[in-house]
Amino acid sequence: MTALRAAILAALSLWVMAIPVTAQDVTLRSHDGDVEISGNLLGFDGEFYRVDTVYGELTVDGSGVACDGPGCPNLEAYVARLVFSGAPTVGRVLMPALLEAFAIRGEYVLTRAADTPSELRFELHAAEDGPLIGEFTFRLTNTDEGFADLLANEADIAMTLREIRQHELERAREAGLGDLSAPGRARILALDALIPVVAPSNPVQGISLNQLSRALAGEITNWADLGGPDAPIDIHLWAPETGIGQASIDQVLTPAGRHILDRVKRHANGTDFARTVSQDPFALGLTTRSEQGNTWQLPITGACGFALRATRRAVKTEDYPLTAPLFLYLPARRLPKLGREFMAYLRDPSAQLVIRRAGFVDQTPEAIEINAQGDRFANAIARAGEELGLDELQRMVRTLAPLKRLTTTFRFETGSVRLDAQSRSNAEQLAQALEVGLYDSRRLVFVGFSDGEGAAGTNREIALRRAETVRRAVTRAAETARLDEIDIGVEAFGEAMPMACDDTAWGRQVNRRVEVWVR
Repeated sequence: MTALRAAILAALSLWVMAIPVTAQDVTLRSHDGDVEISGNLLGFDGEFYRVDTVYGELTVDGSGVACDGPGCPNLEAYVARLVFSGAPTVGRVLMPALLEAFAIRGEYVLTRAADTPSELRFELHAAEDGPLIGEFTFRLTNTDEGFADLLANEADIAMTLREIRQHELERAREAGLGDLSAPGRARILALDALIPVVAPSNPVQGISLNQLSRALAGEITNWADLGGPDAPIDIHLWAPETGIGQASIDQVLTPAGRHILDRVKRHANGTDFARTVSQDPFALGLTTRSEQGNTWQLPITGACGFALRATRRAVKTEDYPLTAPLFLYLPARRLPKLGREFMAYLRDPSAQLVIRRAGFVDQTPEAIEINAQGDRFANAIARAGEELGLDELQRMVRTLAPLKRLTTTFRFETGSVRLDAQSRSNAEQLAQALEVGLYDSRRLVFVGFSDGEGAAGTNREIALRRAETVRRAVTRAAETARLDEIDIGVEAFGEAMPMACDDTAWGRQVNRRVEVWVR
């Protein structure tokens, strides 16, 4: 309490002369009466008060003070209220399913209090006919609106289909929300992927990313140029304010230095998109795996013969190049206890099962037997360059044969040593697994791979450094893990096992990775 009193006096000495007196709606007094804080109540989470005072925003432990004034909450009938805002892809189906599972696990009673095209609201009761303890509201807007509501303090959590952008980060700091790019502020809820789609009747069997970007930019306008019929291509995309629409531009057009075609048909929701594309034999669209509907997914192809589909494992490993994580963004302030419990539940294995059943890709690591990776090893032999001899391929097989590959894979942002968003989430989850002892008495190997640009020896050295970087990041994050109980190793095979063609930037990006193998 002495420290609190000193902090208040110091703050007052700096600010009391500069800030005019305004009407105050709460006064918090310490139980001994020595400390008093007045201000406008910004929030109460059942444990802590947030008060806007003359010397700034303060968070005060409710157990140490008594509240007086018209703004004081009813402590006997406190209800935790959380507002989520953003992508309907997240808020319409996935979040309600997770909330229902959370309620069942906690033996709460969940009721749907409101259901409109723009909002869902659920009430959580302690028991049948018990008191109301929580209210969860999901505003079904879009990614842009989700961030806007978060910045305007009209939502507690933003549901988005893309990462936050620099101007949004700056506005968040200005609004007092802290650094939304900091650990714990952005969480990947589930995984998805952008996929090119056509009508089931379309005979085209695949499309390269270069062809896709050229078609979206209007440089390819006829299906005959893609191996199809002599007919015009009708382009379909999600609306520009949606996260899927923005991710389509960010991941396909921007890296290629191209701009979207003016004559493109836009859709505000997945139902309309899938119905329209599936009924148009000349349509080419870009949507997500979870919103595919009755359309037909075109695999991503390359000149060297690779063809990648957005299977569950390919999305988990990021071997598929157009992954699209679903994000939850939280401000720096504390959530109510019930909200924190719900957020913690989202990492639970049972929550991952709900995510998978809802049509998204969960983040539970899967172990892949080496005999299920025949295509990868066949590609390693078929694509081996002149500098990559049989000895190196045999060494790779000898090293990896006793192990299983985890779907936990690490890749880096383009032109950066920083892990991409999905890989940062993978690092957190692997660190947590180490902390709870999941890999005690086991062998864990971080295996680095590279693209085929440059000399084979140099590529192996680069891949080894990347593997070591990832190992350090994971072990540093696993602060309470008993690392002496785990046999952790690092290995690298450079360009020995490509996942895509090296003749494109995206192919090289896919090939530069660190895999995790376990025994």
